[in-house]
Amino acid sequence: MKLAARFSFILALGILLGITLSVGTSVLADRANTSASTLPLDELRALSEVFSKVKADYVEEVGDRELLEGAIRGMLSSLDPHSAYLNPEEFKELQVGTSGQFGGLGIEVTMEDGFVKVVTPIDDTPAMRAGIKAGDLIVRLDDTPVKGMTLNDAVRMMRGEPDTAITLTVVRDGIQQPFEVKITRAIIQVRSVRSEMLEQGFGYLRITNFQSATGEDVRKAVGELKKESGGKLNGMVLDLRNNPGGVLGAAVSVSDAFLNKGKVVYTEGRARDAALDFNATPGDILNGAPLIVLVNAGSASASEIVAGALQDHQRAVVMGSPSFGKGSVQTIFPMSNNTAVKITTARYYTPAGRSIQAEGIIPDIKVEPLHVTRNEENRRQLKEADLSGHLSNGRQPAPTEEQEEDGDEPLASRDYVLNEALNLLKGLHILQAGRSN
Repeated sequence: MKLAARFSFILALGILLGITLSVGTSVLADRANTSASTLPLDELRALSEVFSKVKADYVEEVGDRELLEGAIRGMLSSLDPHSAYLNPEEFKELQVGTSGQFGGLGIEVTMEDGFVKVVTPIDDTPAMRAGIKAGDLIVRLDDTPVKGMTLNDAVRMMRGEPDTAITLTVVRDGIQQPFEVKITRAIIQVRSVRSEMLEQGFGYLRITNFQSATGEDVRKAVGELKKESGGKLNGMVLDLRNNPGGVLGAAVSVSDAFLNKGKVVYTEGRARDAALDFNATPGDILNGAPLIVLVNAGSASASEIVAGALQDHQRAVVMGSPSFGKGSVQTIFPMSNNTAVKITTARYYTPAGRSIQAEGIIPDIKVEPLHVTRNEENRRQLKEADLSGHLSNGRQPAPTEEQEEDGDEPLASRDYVLNEALNLLKGLHILQAGRSN
């Protein structure tokens, strides 16, 4: 069965965890005909009886559409956290969201124990700048408690016109009392790929989410880093921390960029069209230079596909903390009344046949984020260069302590995990260079 489209499901505040696929209408018809012959009549009769009782005896009058929509939502929400019913407004929001631009706060969210849980803040957004962190629980939106809301209701409240403000009441591990964070909404434009040189010869590439053009953007960014480094990179860090996922094809394209051959990912489900295989094509844009992939608990879905593929092929060292653990695929089925249902239709597996569902990618080297400060006592120790009248070594004089202090904040202080990755990358380069000589 031909796949009609692949697109990422973007909520009002960010990229929803998951890989969303759209299938042809003939598949829907085939499945409808198959299920029609096996309808559970006794259970449907019970549903009809409950519907009639509520209509007749509930304390307030309830409309038919409201009751039936509630039944559908309950049916889908009982399956797993990622299956859902989308009414016309929600389905329209989904389609608008795929443009990559929306008004909101810039956070990826899910529902946990009746509260909104932050999966990750999106880079360079109001939420990130306000200090919202992955794992935060949002318990109140302005004066409205979140408990009892659906995820879509909460998302709708957090969306809004740019330059309007909302106050979030947040519960965070390690802080005893809930606290308030006031955030001013803005237009969220998700930039997929960022790059820079960490040191001469060692590049840094961050993917914030997987959009349809991410694979191409990665190739362009690496090409620019190579030019900046004189035509060759000695190694690179691929940062997938707090990347909630996105388009399946983009994850395959990014993995393929660093692999010469072999399977990238495959999916399995009950339906014929749910079984898909994706394989790498020849050509490694780093030409075998060492690669380190950073992940954490905010790395989900498509991020885990990339990390898992590169890990299984031993193409990269995965560092950080265990990833989110979303190993399922969702399909959007448009309905005849401008609604849609989002149903989990498959599990995906890494090249080695691993399902990371509810487990995540386990890093080869676990590194927890730490805050590093300068050792002032060591900075005050006397050196040869501090002695009056010391001899010159004939080369350019070393920078003084005052000059050092004027420089940028050390990488270890800004991002301890990235600093550790850079140190390992240097070691891998030295080892690789020694073997080639």
